[in-house]
Amino acid sequence: MKKKILILNTGGTISSVQTETGYEPAPGYIAAAMQSIPAFRHPDLPSYHIEEYNPLLDSSNMTVSDWNRIASDIATHYDQYDGFVIFHGTDTMAYTASALSFMLENLAKPVIMTGSQIPLSEIRNDALDNIITSLWLCAHQPIQEVCIYFNQRLLRGNRAQKVSAELFNAFDSPNCPHLARVGIHIELNHELLRPAPQQAFCLQPITPQFIANFRLFPGFATDVLDFLLQSPLRGLILETYGAGNAQNNDPRFLELLLAASARGIIIINCSQCQQGRVSMNQYATGYSLKQAGLISGHDMTPEAAHCKLLYLLSKNIPLDKVKILIEQDLCGELSH
Repeated sequence: MKKKILILNTGGTISSVQTETGYEPAPGYIAAAMQSIPAFRHPDLPSYHIEEYNPLLDSSNMTVSDWNRIASDIATHYDQYDGFVIFHGTDTMAYTASALSFMLENLAKPVIMTGSQIPLSEIRNDALDNIITSLWLCAHQPIQEVCIYFNQRLLRGNRAQKVSAELFNAFDSPNCPHLARVGIHIELNHELLRPAPQQAFCLQPITPQFIANFRLFPGFATDVLDFLLQSPLRGLILETYGAGNAQNNDPRFLELLLAASARGIIIINCSQCQQGRVSMNQYATGYSLKQAGLISGHDMTPEAAHCKLLYLLSKNIPLDKVKILIEQDLCGELSH
């Protein structure tokens, strides 16, 4: 029996057509185009149904409410379909994939996000293969997690980052091997895939939280960080140098972090490097952050750390438990 896949078309480049002001998502275009392409009626592909969002969004306009809508649509149709493909713009796809990986608790079906660098409406595009392979993977492979498929790469959603604005290889997961090698043959790295969950699927919505990301740079003004930390902040992703290092010759900088931690602001230390992990015991400049109360982000991407903190704060659990869970692997977002 053919698998049934639900496609959620949120917009993005893949759904766009050329206008006087540049590419814009066009309502109804993607469904009509797929209907006219014989490849989508091939017997090796699953049957599919497209739900198109109104309005279609450029992914730069995505918000927490849009993540909740996508997750809710998956939860509502969870028992009716064998898998889900999400068409999404590339700019914030890594954020959405990270958020969904936490929100869709005990996921036992494939959720594959994809898009394109050139719209399906153009004769030369990367959209066609991305759609076909995403549908094929949903129908034929034992995937039970949120992934991004893009240009012959199947990536864990919460380990992926957009790495190029111009190349078809727009996404990579520098701290996590690709989940599949896609070429003439498709070979899944089965040992890397998430195991079947032991509990029933459930949805954890995300509620908006006052969280910020702050990227360090040489000579930054401590007053800027002070202003940020004096706001009603609940969490901060501090993007530090190398293995989680920051200046330790400015007492005020460390005092601000220590005072914020004491007030209950959760500060996660994430590296600016795409490869490697935070190790606050490696250098004195990292150890001073540990003493100031920062929590290690280990090898999480800043996108995953941000979404994980949103998710945990939305569960209304004690802050001490949030701090413990930040450093635990919940759904493949960090290495042991």
